[in-house]
Amino acid sequence: MFSYDALAEGIMKGDTNAIESEVNKALNEGVKARVILVKGLIGGMSVVGKRFKAGEMFLPEVLMSASAMHKGLNIVKPLLAKSDQKTMGKIVIGTVEGDIHDIGKKIVGFLLEGNGFEVIDLGVDVKAEVFSKAIEEYEPDILCMSALLTTTMPNMEETIDLLKRKELREKAKVLVGGAPVNDQFAKSIGADGYAPEAGSAVEWVKKAIARS
Repeated sequence: MFSYDALAEGIMKGDTNAIESEVNKALNEGVKARVILVKGLIGGMSVVGKRFKAGEMFLPEVLMSASAMHKGLNIVKPLLAKSDQKTMGKIVIGTVEGDIHDIGKKIVGFLLEGNGFEVIDLGVDVKAEVFSKAIEEYEPDILCMSALLTTTMPNMEETIDLLKRKELREKAKVLVGGAPVNDQFAKSIGADGYAPEAGSAVEWVKKAIARS
């Protein structure tokens, strides 16, 4: 018999086989895909996010949990599409030009997906022009930019300035983060917010979309 606790535990342990088994069991028992997503997959990843923020879980464990969550997500996605299930919001994320650090950005993306957001990950070394085209193409609610090098931080401001010139700045809120970034810097370049780590980024995005 299907159990939400077993599904959440599978995500916590990063057990992809358990996730596949529990999700299919739930569907066979008539549980709706949306309920599995919200109460099971998102619920489990929300706990992961809180534990990671509290220092109770570490990077390898978060990546394993994200992999397990994606296993379940891939099963329910086609059913969600058929039922015209809407996401919590749409996020474009990327590491700015000149910077190839990927792990922090990936964790933020995984946790956002785990909380029901659609995430378009542009990858690393993303030019300002690519960010602006993504705003035009995907029409996201939030643009998240990451930088781990102090030398690449100015590229965040360059991107925001380009969005202003193209009259796209008001199309999406901008959240910035990364080891050298702080709240003062975020304000100085005209970003809407700053997140010191992945859990805070998810909380900020939730609040920003709730206010919009």
